[in-house]
Amino acid sequence: MAASALTLVCAVAAGVAGSAAGTELTRGPSTAELHAAAEREIAARWRTWPAGRIFPATLPYSAEQGGRERAGRIGISPRTSCADSVDAAAARALRRAGCRGVLRATYIDALRGVLVTIGVVALPDELSAVRAKAAFATGDRPTPGLRPLAFPGTVADRFTADVRQSGSVRQAGPYLVLTTAGQVDGRPADAAGEPRPAIFAFGTEIAERVLSELSTPRMPDCASREWRC
Repeated sequence: MAASALTLVCAVAAGVAGSAAGTELTRGPSTAELHAAAEREIAARWRTWPAGRIFPATLPYSAEQGGRERAGRIGISPRTSCADSVDAAAARALRRAGCRGVLRATYIDALRGVLVTIGVVALPDELSAVRAKAAFATGDRPTPGLRPLAFPGTVADRFTADVRQSGSVRQAGPYLVLTTAGQVDGRPADAAGEPRPAIFAFGTEIAERVLSELSTPRMPDCASREWRC
């Protein structure tokens, strides 16, 4: 009788354990797991999204005279080196923060007088991005900051470090988005005359659009190969 009772208890225990295991295997992802999956997907966008999605062919901005204009993309760099994309002092800070890569593209304003290079800096997490941001100039100062991306044979062929007149840095999630801007005619910053920060303001605006697209969470679809829930 005692042996039978013990067998019954063991069977019930095994059944409970099996039921719990089955429930664990068949349940949907928890809220915490969905949140973690969304964070992983955001952090991977810089390498999983097509370059043309990160840097669209055109980006809208508010014109200095009012109304809306569109900046046109001149080109996207195939290189992603952290050290080669920013000034030396900032490169050291990115290395310490665990920089994974920097994507760069150059745009021109609708009046075709101002160039802006946008740089997307991918870091391991939000805390690393916040720390790295402190290495870059604040306000409209271009240095230390992003290096311009020139394209020989285009209107951006004279866009060198000496031409930089304005810059910006923004952060959201594991990303920094940097800008550096100058004039198409290639005049050095020290020969540009009276500063006109308004003509460079569109660069920050289009960079914020790039950052918003990269850092805005999406609801995970755990049935898709794109996600790891």
